[in-house]
Parts: sequence; structure tokens; C-alpha cells
Amino acid sequence: MNQNEELNRILSGIESLLVHQKELEVPIFISDSEESDSGSSFDTSVIDEKLNQVKEEFVDAKSLTELDIMICNCHKCELGSTRKNFVFGVGNHSAEIVFVGEAPGADEDAQGEPFVGRAGKLLNELLKEIGLKREEVFICNILKCRPPNNRDPLPHEVDKCEPYLLKQLSLLKPKIIVALGRIAGNTLLKTSETLTNLRKENYDYYGIPLVITFHPAAILRNPHWKTPTLEDLKKAKLYLEEVTN
Repeated sequence: MNQNEELNRILSGIESLLVHQKELEVPIFISDSEESDSGSSFDTSVIDEKLNQVKEEFVDAKSLTELDIMICNCHKCELGSTRKNFVFGVGNHSAEIVFVGEAPGADEDAQGEPFVGRAGKLLNELLKEIGLKREEVFICNILKCRPPNNRDPLPHEVDKCEPYLLKQLSLLKPKIIVALGRIAGNTLLKTSETLTNLRKENYDYYGIPLVITFHPAAILRNPHWKTPTLEDLKKAKLYLEEVTN
């Protein structure tokens, strides 16, 4: 392949990426730097630009602890009146990998912590199998309050709560996100694909690499999905090791 053919191939790839970005309406960060430091913190300029459009005090939080204090009494939607606990998230405040579900369930609502109960125990086991501990990662949901009867998040609830997730990511600066479940993946990407299709691709969520896999609760219903879930998690772990080393 000559230089012109190689250049055309690269430009074609970039064009395809930008078309995909436009379809999903999710910003994809492309660095203008010729050199990259894989060991450095993630550049959150794309997220921060989005947050600058949010005229609220929580945007100025300097730490996850401060952010939690600032938003834990949120009543922007009706879920603030039906929840037992605001479920901020838990884990390492310097985590390089963040796991994101769609919303708290009954156990999470009762305890104020994401991914507890049987699904949480299974997630811990999956992490162990890829060489990670729960304390090394950060775990949260898009919605911070439980929807009644565990129904899917409604668009207006996501609109109110997603900026909180963006601020969490801005502070964490992770190198990769793992979305747990079809609903979480589709909500982040503003699309409506099957999980089968979602798992075929790797994505960017405001510049952060995103992998989508099964929700632990789904694996409890169908244990055969554990194997492909581990494949996805190993792929995410391998990427993390590549950009870190």
C-alpha cells in the first residue's frame, strides 16, 4: 500500500467515526496532540465543555465527596420523592475503570450503594476473575434514584441525572467505562440497539472509551451469559493495561 492509499484509508476511517458520532449525538474527543502519554490522566475537556452549559453549583465541586454532598438531596424529578436513598456511587476515587448501570434496584435503594445483593456479589466475582477488586474500580449508575418497580429510566429523568454522571467522570478521569446492560449502553449512546449489536463495537462516551456488556442481574437469570461477559471484561482490562503500560 502506497502513502496515498494509506492516507485515504485513515481519512475514510475518521469520516466513518465522525458520521457515527453525529448519529449518536455523543461527542467523540480526538486529540490534536501528536504524542500521547498513556500514563497521564484522561483529558476531560469534552466533558467539561458540556458541563459548562449546566448552570448549577455542583459543576464546581472539587472532589467526589464534595459532589455527593452537593447533589444527594436532589429533587429535580419525581424519583427524589419515592427513593429511600440517593445512590451516588462507590469505589476508588482514582479509578481507571468505571462501571455504569442504568439505575439502582431495590437492594441499592435500601442500602444507598450500587450493585449490592446477588447482582453485586456476582459483579465482585467477575472482577476477581479478571484480576480486579471492587475497591480498585468505581461503580455507579446513570440515575441516582430507583425508578418505581425497577422500570426503565425515563428520558426526562436521564436528562436531569446524566450531568451528575458527567461530573463524576470529570473528577475521576477514567481511562475506560464499562456499561452494564443494554439499557445502560443505549442510554449513554442515545440509541436503541440490541445488546448483541452493542457488544460488537467499542464506543466513545464524551471521549472516554466505552465497552458494553451484560448486566449481572441478566447473568443470574441466564448463567450462559457469564462467558461472553468475561470476554468483554477481559477486553476492557486488556485495553486498560495497554494504555497504562
